[in-house]
Amino acid sequence: MSGKCPVMHGGNTSTGTSNKDWWPEGINLDILHQHDRKTNPMDADFDYREEVRKLDFDALKQDVHALMTDSQSWWPADWGHYGGLMIRMAWHSAGTYRLSDGRGGGGTGSQRFAPLNSWPDNVSLDKARRLLWPIKKKYGNKISWADLMILAGTVAYESMGLPAYGFSFGREDIWAPEKDIYWGDEKEWLAPSDERYGDVENPETMENPLAAVQMGLIYVNPEGVNGVPDPLKTGQQVRETFARMAMNDEETAALTAGGHTVGKCHGNGDAAALAAEPEASDVENQGFGWGNPTMSGKASNAVTSGIEGAWTTNPTQFDMGYFDLLFGYEWELRKSPAGAHQWEPVNIKEEDKPVDASDPSIRHNPIMTDADMAMKMDPTYRAICEKFMADPEYFKQTFAKAWFKLTHRDLGPKARYIGPEAPAEDLIWQDPIPAGSTDYSEEVVKQKIAEAGLSISDMVSTAWDSARTYRGSDMRGGANGARIRLAPQKDWEGNEPARLSSVLAVYEQISADTGASLADVIVLAGSLAIEKAAKAAGYDVRVPFLKGRGDASAEMTDGESFEPLEPLADGFRNWQKKDYVVKPEELLLDRAQLMGLTGPEMVVLLGGMRVLGTNYGGTKHGVFTDREGQLTNDFFVNLTDMGNSWKPVGKNAYEIRDRQTDAVKWTATRVDLVFGSNSLLRSYAEVYAQDDNDEKFVKDFVAAWTKVMNADRFDIA
Repeated sequence: MSGKCPVMHGGNTSTGTSNKDWWPEGINLDILHQHDRKTNPMDADFDYREEVRKLDFDALKQDVHALMTDSQSWWPADWGHYGGLMIRMAWHSAGTYRLSDGRGGGGTGSQRFAPLNSWPDNVSLDKARRLLWPIKKKYGNKISWADLMILAGTVAYESMGLPAYGFSFGREDIWAPEKDIYWGDEKEWLAPSDERYGDVENPETMENPLAAVQMGLIYVNPEGVNGVPDPLKTGQQVRETFARMAMNDEETAALTAGGHTVGKCHGNGDAAALAAEPEASDVENQGFGWGNPTMSGKASNAVTSGIEGAWTTNPTQFDMGYFDLLFGYEWELRKSPAGAHQWEPVNIKEEDKPVDASDPSIRHNPIMTDADMAMKMDPTYRAICEKFMADPEYFKQTFAKAWFKLTHRDLGPKARYIGPEAPAEDLIWQDPIPAGSTDYSEEVVKQKIAEAGLSISDMVSTAWDSARTYRGSDMRGGANGARIRLAPQKDWEGNEPARLSSVLAVYEQISADTGASLADVIVLAGSLAIEKAAKAAGYDVRVPFLKGRGDASAEMTDGESFEPLEPLADGFRNWQKKDYVVKPEELLLDRAQLMGLTGPEMVVLLGGMRVLGTNYGGTKHGVFTDREGQLTNDFFVNLTDMGNSWKPVGKNAYEIRDRQTDAVKWTATRVDLVFGSNSLLRSYAEVYAQDDNDEKFVKDFVAAWTKVMNADRFDIA
């Protein structure tokens, strides 16, 4: 018995078999309840965005600047400057962002946790974060890890001669890994790219929403597609990957060149000799991974990617050296000491070689990756690089703006920016919105809406469709701006363009007559409809409303970047554009998570939307009531009524029949019935079906509705 473990295996050494292992097809509601108070060590009233405003911004920057050249013996800096390391840390933090779902990016400090802290592409970034720890410790709650990591990369460029376009604070740390981000299905690091492409020869066939070409990489394989050098093929993967991060060709070329103007790759040794990654490292290593037995206190002995060498002659200076070498020499394929494919120049002058990272008396060949060679061999990238070479100031400005975009893309609109260096310029990728008027009578607007004769369904559906685009992942979309009236949103199938156009025509006249923005009229009409529906059910409620939304113009809207926000399915309105491999209820869950809803909020909203008759096209699936248009809990009462039975009658089609007479009472889809079939969702549904909770249902619906309508009101936060 002495050999038996004295505790249950719940701590971590063995997790046993999870519910997901037993029932892999079950939906995962955990994504709605991540990052709750139980994981957060801060006080309940702690507000980071308020705390960071108390920061001595200048003192912090001075300390980060000083860090750059304060080389530590336990992790010596290349050429005595940590700039390259800090830039890579910030880049790899921000570079996980993808436009398709807005997830990833540097906005939460998630690089501290698995899997990111142990990705093969993030080797030795644990050292960068540990170098920053004394600064984090000093400034404490006033600076988040998320802000500090991005700031370190920006200051690194300043330290090496590139003035920053700007910087904003305001990224709030999470305290556990995200559960909602899909990084791919592969079960091994750096599995061949083929597993995430329909055809690896066609980069556009990469599985959505992914952007990186292999599991564990941030972007592309630096040695080539599947590790086989071919700059033209690699260039196509670079183009697709960066496009999925919302970057165009010019921004991509600028980021590639500017990112590789400083720092170096590390492959001066045997990569197989490195110790385990941080998550697999034992306690004595204190969170450090990839221990290098041959490091010997020399920066030049480090091994990360396996490629070895600097790109430029002066890798601690931001200059035009990248272009000078790339276009000034012919390049040939060679192998690094670690055995990685890399390109090296032919017959390079001795003075053009960078010195050794530890010993300035030694010079080495510079290197280029396959992606770098694509900048020279791909005709489009080459033309852009030639433009940069002809105008160095334009290159520096373009890179600085692209770096700012890379590191701020997921921070949301400019209204969220904090700090003295937040740029004043409006950039179209920030989805700018002008300030809206508050100088109008809310009651007058409501009266005009009421007199217009629109149905409750039309008013609720239009407000919902306007607001449902909001994504908490990158804080884009939402009702503010009234972009539902602009391309591409006005033409999205899920917005019912013909119906939408007729409703907006009414609202536009009311807006013109009252001085309220169209965005405010849309939301206020939804509020009025809910109040009417609640009154019809016997409840007097007032839906909270905040004035001041603005109306964006077409010139303020990057239509192409809004295309990924198009809903391909909306379970709240019982609609999907076509059949997908993913189940309808999974699509509903994904939308709810992006909108920032909890499980109970998702449940109460869907039940309320059904009885209000807001289904797409007016279908009756899931409208489990004979009082349509009244805000009742009938959806839940009838869903949980054992006097009914549920019969499949086709693909994603069901009938609800009277158990005694077999008469058809209602029809339904999977999205309706999952609220009775899934044990967790049913537990919520039962709460709202109880005889004593009909009033609670109305109150909770109004609260959840108001949350959705105000999710993007950063102008008043």
